[in-house]
Amino acid sequence: MFITWRLHGSLPANRRFPEATTSGRAFVAMDRLLARATSGPLYLRQSETAAMLVEAIRYRDPGDYELHSFVVMPNHVHILVTPHASLSKTMQSLKRFTAREGNRLLGLTGQALWQDESYDRLVRDDREFERIERYIEMNPVSAGLVAEPEEFRWSSAWPIANRPQVANLPH
Repeated sequence: MFITWRLHGSLPANRRFPEATTSGRAFVAMDRLLARATSGPLYLRQSETAAMLVEAIRYRDPGDYELHSFVVMPNHVHILVTPHASLSKTMQSLKRFTAREGNRLLGLTGQALWQDESYDRLVRDDREFERIERYIEMNPVSAGLVAEPEEFRWSSAWPIANRPQVANLPH
């Protein structure tokens, strides 16, 4: 499964896509808007918040999912996983935990951190899997944040040798 979620209020409230737009094209248009955003909530730019989110994504109970790739952008997240349990419950747990921790780190109270909806897509074959994996890891390059995927710290492309050990995070 390819899953994307974003910070609450990261797209203009009145943003509409033409009726004839396919869901795939609407997703690409939305992702481009998010990747190029210079205003709105960009909380995931902050190292402490991004690090907490990366740890939470990587930590999940092995029974929840197998993580293939991920990226934490300034205002949204992409992950590619093979679920082993209810994806809905796993995502609710992940978003609930990271919202609580994110709001604590950011000193925010009484605000939603994540937009309610997420985008998910079933990956149908190996070719699509490879295309999505590349898309995820190239996201920071496409957004102009780095020149090469391996330079982006908040991504599965970041070299394993550079990664800190994952702490045991509560759910």
